[in-house]
Amino acid sequence: MNIQPVYVGRFAPSPTGPLHAGSLVAALASWLDARAWNQGRGGRWLVRIEDIDTPRCMPGAADTILHQLATCGLQPDAPPLRQSSRSAAYQQALDQLAAQGLAYPCACSRKDIAEIHAAQGQSRERHALMPYPGTCRQGLHGRTARAWRFNTQDAPTVTWNDRRLGPQQQNVAQSVGDFVLRRADGLWAYQLAVVVDDGAQGITHIVRGEDLADNTPRQMLLQQALGLPTPHYLHTPLVCAANGEKLSKQHGAPALDLRSPLQALSAAAQVLQLPKVTSEQATLSDALALWIRAWTHLYNQPL
Repeated sequence: MNIQPVYVGRFAPSPTGPLHAGSLVAALASWLDARAWNQGRGGRWLVRIEDIDTPRCMPGAADTILHQLATCGLQPDAPPLRQSSRSAAYQQALDQLAAQGLAYPCACSRKDIAEIHAAQGQSRERHALMPYPGTCRQGLHGRTARAWRFNTQDAPTVTWNDRRLGPQQQNVAQSVGDFVLRRADGLWAYQLAVVVDDGAQGITHIVRGEDLADNTPRQMLLQQALGLPTPHYLHTPLVCAANGEKLSKQHGAPALDLRSPLQALSAAAQVLQLPKVTSEQATLSDALALWIRAWTHLYNQPL
């Protein structure tokens, strides 16, 4: 008997505001990938509300996002998971990494790191990360711990194949350094939370915006350290504003106008190079069915 592999995908918005045109592209792509799996027989599609960065979360935004998705016909196959209820799981993962010697407390502030780079004649380029120099790897030397970091000192170069971008690689130690697992304000860092939750939900395929591709090698290192499987990755094209910046809530991207859900989805589908909707596909359900067939041809190939 030919048993088809399991597919579990997810869309994981942060409730810092309602969905905008760029986030709808990622939502539609992840939904289509799940529905098109196994030649249209379909997999599971989940929604996770990534609300661990509480100072940035807006009251009511999570419910607004879920309503926007439903209006667009993008219904998850299970009730949403909220990261704000998952602190115990993140602590357990951090404890496991610390016991393995892969996580350590850090007393350095951003100013401390910048001063070290400046002393070495290095300046930070716009939007560029300053690789952490490993100052606290061997202990705090009397200083007070602020954050927890993942030790990348012996980490190998990470390689993976993105289903859209192709072969990728990164040496995390050189590009990022020892990255944060728990922040100085006590909040859990995105990298740890997303890996723990992907593992807990059994996520097999991740479809998300291209701006998150750089996070993949850090997450793969954590997956390996925690004994979790590595999902397949596909990073979608970004939607940019007129000034060339990525469309984002942080830069004031307007909320989706869903008076015509089909029109909003059609714009997202064009970014994904899917067929235009004609008068023959006048309903939302017909358009989604058309795009499922197109997605199957474009991306749902044997892995």
